[in-house]
Amino acid sequence: MDLKISGRRALVMSAGGGLGSEIALALAAEGVEMYLADRDAAALDVTAQRIREAGGNCSCYTWDLAQPNQWQAGIEQVLQRAGTIDILVNNTGGPPPGPAHGHSTAVWRNAFESMVLSVIGITDLLLPGMREQRWGRIITSTSSGVVAPIANLGLSNATRISLLGWSKSLAREVARDGVTVNVVVPGRIATRRTQFLDAARAEREGRAADDIEKESAASIAMGRYGRPEEYADVVSFLASERASYVTGSTVRVDGGLIASI
Repeated sequence: MDLKISGRRALVMSAGGGLGSEIALALAAEGVEMYLADRDAAALDVTAQRIREAGGNCSCYTWDLAQPNQWQAGIEQVLQRAGTIDILVNNTGGPPPGPAHGHSTAVWRNAFESMVLSVIGITDLLLPGMREQRWGRIITSTSSGVVAPIANLGLSNATRISLLGWSKSLAREVARDGVTVNVVVPGRIATRRTQFLDAARAEREGRAADDIEKESAASIAMGRYGRPEEYADVVSFLASERASYVTGSTVRVDGGLIASI
């Protein structure tokens, strides 16, 4: 299927690894001109090299989403080079595991700054160009914790869920401008983040990490963790011309993990 986005320009956040890297590779394979951002310059270079080896084009920017002055200056650089970004993939790293209580105000503020305010702020800076050209795609990657809160991920559960209300509200505001706004919810996708969380749980419960992974996989209808490229394919479709009538939606890519309707 031709997604009809060749020649478009996309900015993918946290593209240095995991889901962000695979999303960038998938979009680049569709002929999209890629703009990649991450706070880890070395990891970003690895993604960029993979894209270039496959024949794609990309530019890299290093900034920390918890530092507004960094990403604001970074977006200005992106716009100077690209002119307009057509596809924005809001993807952020997750906060450390822990309960929903007992954190300092500073910890909560940092989580909200990096995972919510940065997403909203970056979108606000790129949205005018999309509305002017009457075409745009805003896709925000969250977590299955926004549907069914995950044990010991209190910071993530509490902060990410606010992005659902924001995204749904924004979708209605810009739909007639040709801009779609959607949320994608990953389940247990096999990334370093998932390995880290499994290892943390294993240590917390005094169990082997392999046992934790097997137990987690057994709770998924498909009986396995998802592959990053499976998630990236869904994001690519939502970024495409083919998905022009999909907006205000929350799409689960979880292999049937979440039992609720």
